[in-house]
Amino acid sequence: MVNIICDRVAGPCQSGGHSCRFFDAGSGVGEGSDKTEEQVADLEKGSDYYIEAARTLAARAAEEADRIDREREIPPDLAAELADGGLFRLLMPRTLGGAEMDYLDFLEIVRIFGEADGSTAWCINQNNVFATNSVRMPERAAREIYRDRRAVVTNGPPTSSAIAVPVNGGYRLTGRWNFSSGIRHATWVAALTPIGREDGGSTDRREVRTLLVPREEVRLVDVWQVSGLRGTGSFSFEVDDLFVPGHRSYGPSDGPRDDGALYVIPTSLLFPVGFATVALGVARASLDAAIELSDSKDVDQEVLRDKPTVQRQIGTAEAVWRSAWAFLRESTSAAWDSARKSRTLSVEERILLRVAGTHAIHAAAQVVDVAYNVCGSSSIFAA
Repeated sequence: MVNIICDRVAGPCQSGGHSCRFFDAGSGVGEGSDKTEEQVADLEKGSDYYIEAARTLAARAAEEADRIDREREIPPDLAAELADGGLFRLLMPRTLGGAEMDYLDFLEIVRIFGEADGSTAWCINQNNVFATNSVRMPERAAREIYRDRRAVVTNGPPTSSAIAVPVNGGYRLTGRWNFSSGIRHATWVAALTPIGREDGGSTDRREVRTLLVPREEVRLVDVWQVSGLRGTGSFSFEVDDLFVPGHRSYGPSDGPRDDGALYVIPTSLLFPVGFATVALGVARASLDAAIELSDSKDVDQEVLRDKPTVQRQIGTAEAVWRSAWAFLRESTSAAWDSARKSRTLSVEERILLRVAGTHAIHAAAQVVDVAYNVCGSSSIFAA
């Protein structure tokens, strides 16, 4: 049996208003298809599948948390499982083999990982949000990168040395980029770069493009000797006069090829909302740990949970956390609803997303401070 399977939905297409392909219903692949059997199978997986996979792999991340912190990376075997499970393709379009999942469900996955290990959660958000740019880069580049099931693209801000000079067929790229989260499990890097002049004249650093480079073509610079989020492995990378073909670049004004709701929300909002969710996940785990400890720790011949001051502190922290989560969820839900229904966000919705995200991060810090203080001297020891 042969069905017409739409690139935009998982299942038989009922509309002739856009391009579709013929697939064999038995194998899921067919003439005209550029999807692998695994990618076609992924189209049938819904949010519940990915959330359950996230719970399983988050438990693994929690078990590996000390190793992640010590080695400053997601262990290669765990990174491979995340990639094979599609957890770096959650926000990519189905046309490229992604899940294109509901954004609120994606944030639930980020929160699940946040409660297990902050570094892993950070990379889940960073790498997935950047992957939404797969609809903005040239389709040739997107398919070149994401035909690898384990493909992950990382990025980071450029230093003042970064420049891309136009040449025949592309650019000559030189410079250094910092804070490239997940670069040790990434397969490609994205270098946001000012475009220089072919004649060597003064560069207008406001004209920029993002250039895409295989990770093996850049040099990693280990500057990530930090005290927090060590497992993100946010190394720097650098290149010197590297040729980058023109089709591996795109500009900030290049609009999405896909009209899905996910691609209405700019990455400048998707990134901070996700990172705020990471922070609240870490805070939730911290507060839960303090509550658990308070059930068994004795101070002055009294169980910690029975002290009125501790009850007040934990109660206040609980209220702070729940209020911040509710505000973030409410603002995100409103924006997502608009993105789905009208394919646009109002100015107020954009502002509230940033306010809610910023507030959530500050609130998370408050909650962690309370948890640390409640635990007292126990806080200074490794788990």
